[in-house]
Amino acid sequence: MSFESVLAQARAEGRTLLNEVEAKSLLKDAGVPVATTTLAATREEAQAQAEAAGFPVVLKVVSPDIAHKSDVGGVKLNLKDKDAVGAAFDEIVANSKKAVANARIAGVAVQHMAPQGTEVIVGMTTDPQFGPVMMFGLGGIMVEVLKDVSFRLVPLAEKDADQMINEIKGRPVLEGVRGQPASDIKALKAAILKVSEFVQKHPEVRELDLNPVFAYPDGALAVDARIVISES
Repeated sequence: MSFESVLAQARAEGRTLLNEVEAKSLLKDAGVPVATTTLAATREEAQAQAEAAGFPVVLKVVSPDIAHKSDVGGVKLNLKDKDAVGAAFDEIVANSKKAVANARIAGVAVQHMAPQGTEVIVGMTTDPQFGPVMMFGLGGIMVEVLKDVSFRLVPLAEKDADQMINEIKGRPVLEGVRGQPASDIKALKAAILKVSEFVQKHPEVRELDLNPVFAYPDGALAVDARIVISES
């Protein structure tokens, strides 16, 4: 799918938030390392896509009316076979409809469950005065608790990505602490630069979050993605 077609579809539906499948597909096409994610509209599609992705898998509700999927029981992790996927699909849909009575549910997002890595966040927001601003820091809940993040204006050069990574107080975590392996700094820098290129190319993007990005000793992978676009 092209950015233009996704943008047109979202605006036709009155959406400013792209769904997870759309966001990941666009970022993957742009060279950002994201987990391959597909949309299953039915129980049977979810089972077939899970087999294709390889077990274990993760299912997440896809709905423009549900922002916090976990809060409504819309996420199921570590599903190891077709029966578990089928049951999870039914439960996610039921939970979502119970939590938000008139929720529009497109289906569920299906993705292989990536191995755990060091969690970081790569994001972008739009400053009313300066325009697009990139953000980097430790990810998961740590970004909310520690607020240990660095910022740079788009577009970024390589030295900017280096500085963003080196500036955070949690930098030693990326080097490996208490027996944890060191993270692939080159892969993280490449991901930051690819996101910068993406938002520079598409000024309709107003906010973007990759959280968490799992940093591994060899490579990095974003397992969740969020993109907000302008209304017009």
